[in-house]
Amino acid sequence: MRKSTPPDVRAPQDTASATVELEDVPFGRFHLHVAVAGSGGQFSDGYILGIIGIALTSATDDLALNAVWLGLLGAASLAGLFFGSLFSGALIDRIGRHPIFAFDMPLLAALSLAQFWTAAAWQLLLLRLLLGLVLGADYAASKTLVSELAPRKSRGRMMSVLAIAWAAGYTIAYLVGYLIAQTASGDRPWTWMLASSAVPALLVAAARLGVPESPRWLIAKGRAQEAAAMIAAKIGPHVTLPTAPAPAPAPATSSGAPAESGSLRALFAPALRSRTVIACVFYLCHIMPYFALSTFSPRILASLGVHNAYFGGAVYNLLLLVGAVVGMSVIDRLTRRRFLVGSFAVAAVLLLPLGILHDLPITLVIVLFAALAFALSAADTLAFVYPQELFPTRMRATGVGAAVAASRIGASISTFLLPVVVESFGIRTAMTGLVLVLAAGALACYRYAPETSGLKLGSQ
Repeated sequence: MRKSTPPDVRAPQDTASATVELEDVPFGRFHLHVAVAGSGGQFSDGYILGIIGIALTSATDDLALNAVWLGLLGAASLAGLFFGSLFSGALIDRIGRHPIFAFDMPLLAALSLAQFWTAAAWQLLLLRLLLGLVLGADYAASKTLVSELAPRKSRGRMMSVLAIAWAAGYTIAYLVGYLIAQTASGDRPWTWMLASSAVPALLVAAARLGVPESPRWLIAKGRAQEAAAMIAAKIGPHVTLPTAPAPAPAPATSSGAPAESGSLRALFAPALRSRTVIACVFYLCHIMPYFALSTFSPRILASLGVHNAYFGGAVYNLLLLVGAVVGMSVIDRLTRRRFLVGSFAVAAVLLLPLGILHDLPITLVIVLFAALAFALSAADTLAFVYPQELFPTRMRATGVGAAVAASRIGASISTFLLPVVVESFGIRTAMTGLVLVLAAGALACYRYAPETSGLKLGSQ
């Protein structure tokens, strides 16, 4: 008689009856659903942020935009992201990850669609700020929820899917905008570009149906029975609850006064202060050149002498996607510290010639710019993994929200200043400034970043 085929060990609900802790469960169908739902939000986020660069190029005459307005509109969503991520993180640590994760995408779709009827620059500025607020809340909720549901051994790759999705959204937004710009026959094609971001947001809202609350958060809130029932239903009865850390007193501030867990103040208690600072510094120094160069890639390439700047911008954005895929393939093969420091150093070396050398061949300019996109995007996978590993469950969303907020301060400043600096001092001054930012990030990570490779999320 033919023997039956053994169950697929990759699907945890089909494994043998031996118990296994949640964080050590092999990657299965449940994790795939969570990864798709979380990465869908990042795709939508990347699309909304990516479409603005090419849309502003088309909207300049219609809205009478000068360099200051271009900077304001380019940075508006990033400024909204700052407030949304900073203040939603503490809320998510108190009410749970699921409420915001489940319901922010329909609101994002409505705000995206409203951009179609924009008639003045101030109206677009307001909508972009509101979009940023919602995106900031989604960053804190989705990154935290997915990381807490991911198996330890595949956490880096699973979170890297979010980075790939973000880069894909950013790249596809540019290509959609480019296609609309080349084919649209009516007036104001930029309104179609901006409104198109409603489509992925609605699709993501549907994909998130059925994703549960984080069991780690439930356990931290004393709801272990509810967490156990969820795990049994979604993964299997053989899966045990995560090991709960021993109860600890509330973090104390430097003055000795207790700081409430899940509050911004608690992030700067002695036990977490250094991790909070390095999370913010790493994310800020990485995202400043990433967003400034990506948002204005056609204008930067034109300033560097590239005649077909839209084509060069398309190459840049495609390499963003390729870099994210490569980043996923190496993130669990390199230590976190080596990846952090090395990625900053490589990006700085690639950008330096564009800042200090004159009359470079056009082909070399495009190659350096594309390689820079590749390096920055590969390093962006760390932004989806490393901050979550720095904070305990009770403070994870708050810490991630603060890191995202810090990065958006830098991104807003660099996105606002880049067109102004280029207009006032020239493109090479702007590029040299970004090199200094990358060098500062490399030095800070080399000196202060802790190693988190292979860390269990409950052991910080």
